[in-house]
Amino acid sequence: MNTHKKILTMTLSALLIAVGIVIPMISPIKVQIGPMSFTLASHVAIMIALFISPKVSIAVALGTTLGFFLAGFPDVVVLRAFSHVIWASIGGYYIIKHSDLFQSPIKTLAFNLAIATIHAIAEMIIVIPFYYGAGMDLQAFCYMVFGLVGLGTIVHSSVDFIISLIVWKALSQNTSISNISTVKKVYLIKNA
Repeated sequence: MNTHKKILTMTLSALLIAVGIVIPMISPIKVQIGPMSFTLASHVAIMIALFISPKVSIAVALGTTLGFFLAGFPDVVVLRAFSHVIWASIGGYYIIKHSDLFQSPIKTLAFNLAIATIHAIAEMIIVIPFYYGAGMDLQAFCYMVFGLVGLGTIVHSSVDFIISLIVWKALSQNTSISNISTVKKVYLIKNA
């Protein structure tokens, strides 16, 4: 990678990290129910970084963790944000091996569901120690972990992924950005 591309990648990474830090701090749409928090677009910066490279997606995941910490979220939420490094790295490396993935809406949907599932599993593992044996019955525990965190994360992740696709479709029109990214084009509908 030449110096110009390195500087552009680093600058774009820094901008995405800044966005990832700011979103949890200023987002007007925050819903917090027990261990689950929904902050609209909180995953968008990481998901856009997925389209650039695994290293960028990992850096942005770490940056968004800092954002949740600085925004004063509870420890369990900050640790859930830290778990994003897992799906960001898996997704980033998968995209490198399957860069044609975003040329088919069906493959894109399958990727979205796979990443959302990995995302949910990682977050459920994070919350289990906080709620297991905390005096709640099994039904309440399952509702919190599998319902709110598991299913909630899949839905939240999927919504943010759709936002990311729309934003990336516009960003990838810039040849400088397209030249440094793994994903060159995103097709939201077949052959569009």
